[in-house]
Amino acid sequence: MAHPPANTDQYKNMLDNLATAVLVLENNLIIRYLNPAAESLFETSMTRSAGLPLSGILFDAESTLSILRTAAETGQPYTRRETEFVLASGSRRVVDYSVSLLDHNPPALLLEVQPQERLLRISREEDLLSQQETTRTLVRGMAHEIKNPLGGIRGAAQLLDRELNSEDQREYTRVIIEEADRLRSLVDRMLGPNKALRPAPTNIHEILERVRTLLEAESKGRLLFLRDYDPSLPEFSGDKEQLIQAFLNIARNAMEAAFESEATHPGGNKTPTITFRTRALRQVTIGPRRHRLVCRIDIIDNGPGIAPDLRQNIFYPMISGRANGTGLGLSITQSIISQHHGLVECESEPGQTDFIIFLPLEGIS
Repeated sequence: MAHPPANTDQYKNMLDNLATAVLVLENNLIIRYLNPAAESLFETSMTRSAGLPLSGILFDAESTLSILRTAAETGQPYTRRETEFVLASGSRRVVDYSVSLLDHNPPALLLEVQPQERLLRISREEDLLSQQETTRTLVRGMAHEIKNPLGGIRGAAQLLDRELNSEDQREYTRVIIEEADRLRSLVDRMLGPNKALRPAPTNIHEILERVRTLLEAESKGRLLFLRDYDPSLPEFSGDKEQLIQAFLNIARNAMEAAFESEATHPGGNKTPTITFRTRALRQVTIGPRRHRLVCRIDIIDNGPGIAPDLRQNIFYPMISGRANGTGLGLSITQSIISQHHGLVECESEPGQTDFIIFLPLEGIS
């Protein structure tokens, strides 16, 4: 029995929703098609790349190009593991890739690319999300155990304060009340925002510009800001005020790190600098959920970097790399971003720290 002809639009829709990067190349390695995952991997777009040679988006890859030419000539499929691709932007990707010949007229090459970083990133994200859930459970239990006796101590101090006639003695009860209030406030901060999210149409660049304005005022012009924004990013549903707080926590840490580097190199040419960068990513998995479109925000400082032994724990409450830090800012930030179904990661080396925030652009419900 004859089958109806295949619906090419249906196949294209399937390719567009794959997490694997797929490219279709002519025999002379001219790009004919990229799916969204390939656009994200190669940091380009179908509109910009169609008709270009593969070497236009993939640099320093003569061995790969040679393999693809051989596959086009012989028709033999080929697979290679753990190959490093250098992109036009200078970014590097470690990938597995396979190439096979499509029986088209004219013939074409199908290149499938699977970035290894994605598997490592999913594992790292699962660890971060598990860490965050463990932290939240621990802090809630600790808060309950601390708040109950604190309430009793404060109440007893108030009763005692009413019974005392000596102003000198009442000064002690006021200290007890004030310290109990301070501890209660600290516990509340550890728990993070206790207000429900108020989602509304939100522009990520408006949030970053607000944060930049606040830090410019705080730094009194001593801080250099570099902005690298993707103007095509759409609005999403989010709580603007809480997101401003989340990004401000990260940016303040970045500012202090940049100033710390300046202090350790007095008279040097290293201007304290923070870079804000935004990009759109397609078909990104965050924890157990896959998102069609995600905004990646990088907040980069040129400070001394975070020590490796501290880097794994910086999202825990009360963990801080600074003598005067409370260790609450990043924990609160991770909580706010998590409520928006996103995630915060950190990459750091001497001279540069990059906090990476992933926010789904379909927003929250």
